Amino acid sequence: MKKLLLSLALVAGLGLAANAQTEGAVRKLSIGAEFGFPTGDNSKDNMIVGGSLQYEHPVASSFNITGSAGYLSNMLTGDTKDAVKALGGKTSVGYIPLKAGGKYYFGGNFYGAAELGAAIGTEEGMGTAFAYAPSLGASFSLADKSSLDFGVRYETWSKDGSASFVGLRLAYAFGL
Repeated sequence: MKKLLLSLALVAGLGLAANAQTEGAVRKLSIGAEFGFPTGDNSKDNMIVGGSLQYEHPVASSFNITGSAGYLSNMLTGDTKDAVKALGGKTSVGYIPLKAGGKYYFGGNFYGAAELGAAIGTEEGMGTAFAYAPSLGASFSLADKSSLDFGVRYETWSKDGSASFVGLRLAYAFGL
């Protein structure tokens, strides 16, 4: 919870430091670094790291439809990692999330977004989970057709139960 509050404070701070230029809905592609902090029963001794691409296409002055794809690795950490490694087990598992949704820009640089899709396990027998992710974020212009995007989301994957995490994304976006 402290990490989530710190992340939200960072987004607010970036908003105060940014210029008054409005991003709004524009066609762009972004490439970003992803970090996830699991919640609930699966929150101890693991974290998620990866990267993603996201395409945004405007359909109204403040609204874009989105499509995203990436790779996330759920890695064990700490004592759990050491114990699994000692037994010869795997210490990380990969996923390919594919999602589509919408992003609404409100108050200039800030946005709210929601995406639905699938998280495909990369190991044999893992299968595919239904994924959904509401998020909040901010996008700040760096130059004429480029921006820096920071988002915080709560993502859930459902398949024979569910797993959730608080995700952070820092991305570089460029207009198309």
